[in-house]
Amino acid sequence: MCKFLLFGSESSQSLRYIPQFQNYYKRFAKYLQDDFSNFEDDIISYIESFPFFWFIVSFVENQFMGFVALDNFVGNNLINYSAELTTGFVPEAWGNFTRYSAKFFLKKAFDELGLYKIKANIFPDNYRTSVLLKSAGFEYETTLKNETIRKNKYQDIDVYSIYRTYYYKSEDK
Repeated sequence: MCKFLLFGSESSQSLRYIPQFQNYYKRFAKYLQDDFSNFEDDIISYIESFPFFWFIVSFVENQFMGFVALDNFVGNNLINYSAELTTGFVPEAWGNFTRYSAKFFLKKAFDELGLYKIKANIFPDNYRTSVLLKSAGFEYETTLKNETIRKNKYQDIDVYSIYRTYYYKSEDK
């Protein structure tokens, strides 16, 4: 149904999705950035600001469907304890595609990166993302009051998390 192309490692394939991502970013930046972000004119810097950034594409048509990125890792050279998730999907992907790819990606992140916890920080008005997070197994943790500034106003940020145990119920850590 979907595949993830890691930016940089499959550069010949992933580079072709930059214009589509740039169009997506311009359309939905209000859900992705606060007043301290200035990536709209330099989309490559935005992509490279994440240690891990994947384009999400449809499996058969290779159509750009969105992106997912991980950053703000917590851990050491022995264990990646947690990371923060940033994601976005084009409207054509909303629904079953987003739910499937979210669950597929989370299991991949837990398996391949050894993470125990994945967090997502979202603006409270981004209701589509909160619905997607909940359907993928995330739970609301808290609201960080006046955490940043957006559109020249103080902005709350909602924090959602999912733990490895959501996929591996009997695993001890």
